[in-house]
Amino acid sequence: MNCLMLWAHPDEGSYSAALMQRARLTLEQAGHVVHVLDLYRLGFDPVLSPLEKQSYLARTQDNVDALAPHVEALRWAEAMIVVYPTWMYGPPAILKGWLDRVMLPGVAFELGGARHRPIRGCLGNIRHFIGITTSGSPWWWLRVIGDPGRSLFMKGLRPLFNLRCRARWLQLHSMNYQTPAARERFLLRVERTLRALR
Repeated sequence: MNCLMLWAHPDEGSYSAALMQRARLTLEQAGHVVHVLDLYRLGFDPVLSPLEKQSYLARTQDNVDALAPHVEALRWAEAMIVVYPTWMYGPPAILKGWLDRVMLPGVAFELGGARHRPIRGCLGNIRHFIGITTSGSPWWWLRVIGDPGRSLFMKGLRPLFNLRCRARWLQLHSMNYQTPAARERFLLRVERTLRALR
């Protein structure tokens, strides 16, 4: 299937890079087509400008045209995979900015049509979502504060995808205290999860 992978980390020698590379290789070996958007190397600007905000609803097509390669990749994807480090309880600004700028009306969602109606998803093409992240915090602390990063993707964005979208969340907690063996086990967990993608 067509797999869109979003990677957000400034260090190409990081553990996050190892996760992205293992994920990509696993998917390619399974016969999937993988398109990686390496947001830092692309120099993606995460800032929603005043001009973009003005045209967001009034002239949405202007924003779509300005980000055409990213919008096309989103519409092409059957599976979406995000790989990033959890910073300050959420994704790096460059990835959050990608969501702000690319998940546009008419692309990712339509307005609900009334004050108390939620938005309606437009990304029925996405049948699988996999989140892969690391965090310095232990798992229990993230649960205490509501696990905002996981909630963003698994609760906030998932309704934009296919109604039968299968979603998986893989997170290595307490990253600063993990041993090399534990990091390798997590890499293998990522590999097993992606190898089972159908």
